[in-house]
Amino acid sequence: MFGLSEIAILLIIAIVVLGPKKLPDLARSAGKSARILKSEARAAKDAEDTEGVEPRATYQVRPTPPGQDPERTS
Repeated sequence: MFGLSEIAILLIIAIVVLGPKKLPDLARSAGKSARILKSEARAAKDAEDTEGVEPRATYQVRPTPPGQDPERTS
């Protein structure tokens, strides 16, 4: 990919072309884009993981009638 010297040259060119005033805005927007991409990838993975899973069966708990011990089963 890129070596350390190539990245340094690209950063120097970016500073000269964009100027120090616009560089923080560029970095901020790149960070926001990276966060959005990461959250969308995580959501897609979660959707893919839960796609084949059937929902769990639900059950209702009956209240214990008055005068009976809830610990005792007959």
